[in-house]
Amino acid sequence: MENSKKLKFGLLGKQIDYSFSRGYFAEKFKRENLLHCQYDNYDCDSVEEVHKTILRNDIKGLNVTIPYKEEVAEVLDELSPQAAQIGAVNTIVFTQDGKRIGHNTDAYGFEKSLFDQWQGKAEKALILGTGGASKAVEYVLKQHGISPQFVSRKSSEKSISYDELSADIIAQHHLIVNCTPLGTFPKVENAPEINYNALTPKHFLFDLIYNPEETRFLTLGKAQGAGIANGSKMLIHQAEAAWTLWMAQ
Repeated sequence: MENSKKLKFGLLGKQIDYSFSRGYFAEKFKRENLLHCQYDNYDCDSVEEVHKTILRNDIKGLNVTIPYKEEVAEVLDELSPQAAQIGAVNTIVFTQDGKRIGHNTDAYGFEKSLFDQWQGKAEKALILGTGGASKAVEYVLKQHGISPQFVSRKSSEKSISYDELSADIIAQHHLIVNCTPLGTFPKVENAPEINYNALTPKHFLFDLIYNPEETRFLTLGKAQGAGIANGSKMLIHQAEAAWTLWMAQ
């Protein structure tokens, strides 16, 4: 990539002032003397705003976060095979020939972060939430032979409701991944409504949230002896994977 002009990157989402990405990349650009690069937040209140941002011709790469990881696919020229299989996009590459290609680096980030921090075993896992990030989690778990069960506010063909999540079901699922925003700063008192008393030292709780470092979900799990991990390392891994894709252009 040429260094003669400012290269623009950014995060696409809604209500993203809290986001990790802008600060991370600002520090990265400073540390690596990438003075020709800048990273901005593109805070969009509607899908129409999202589409307008993606169709701009002055951006080299975007990260995508809640709630647009699924909607962005509609306006992209193509998806990587993995993003197409997952059904969600968290990275957009703007190619030199003008194409906008959707990728998913959440899967890589989650996989590396999970298995770096968890040495346990599970045949089954609970995925709390059904948004775009949960699709990457589902993809990774299936790749490792772990059967995922979605949990959502309402039951559906693919998910059970929190009301249906019994202690017996929790006992059978030793890995629990929170893909909801419940507990994110500043609403740190919130947590998914599961029976935390059913957790044991055999369980491992992974929270995609990184702010605060220890959510109430993780605190309640730790109190029962469960292993815990937050989403901070996942974010770093997915961000670096996105950077590698952008720099390939």
